[in-house]
Amino acid sequence: MAKRHYIPVTADVPGAANERTCALIRKVIRTALAAEGMELPCEVDVLLTDDQGIHQINRDMRQVDRPTDVLSFPEFDLAPGELPTEEDADPGTGLIPLGDMVISMEHAAAQAKEYGHSGRRELAYLVTHSILHLLGYDHLDEGPMKAQMRAREEAILGELGITR
Repeated sequence: MAKRHYIPVTADVPGAANERTCALIRKVIRTALAAEGMELPCEVDVLLTDDQGIHQINRDMRQVDRPTDVLSFPEFDLAPGELPTEEDADPGTGLIPLGDMVISMEHAAAQAKEYGHSGRRELAYLVTHSILHLLGYDHLDEGPMKAQMRAREEAILGELGITR
């Protein structure tokens, strides 16, 4: 039997990691990994928090003194389209540790309201966005890099049937 991705979802705020939310996060991660051609078994650790929690992590890890919607901490320095290989797997687990994502559920809810779409759509977008960061995509410029990342985000959300 082939190994599957390991996607632990934890929360430091009550009720954030409910069954429905965790199922959506895992489905989005698996869909995004498949869409990017990542078929080897991976580990992606997800933390659900609030604005205060993500603010603290942003300050500690990135020296940015403000909350944000999502943070991504990749294990590898990849370019878009480049994937880790079997040699990158943890010898103890056989899983490739792609990295960590932290999502402010408070920020996600506020953005869903601001953009006029569902909380489900916003969460799926943030998870997709983070997975692409873990796989080397970035949006440091307002040109080709951002356009490439946005196109991949929309394609993955489209595969999930989640539209604006």
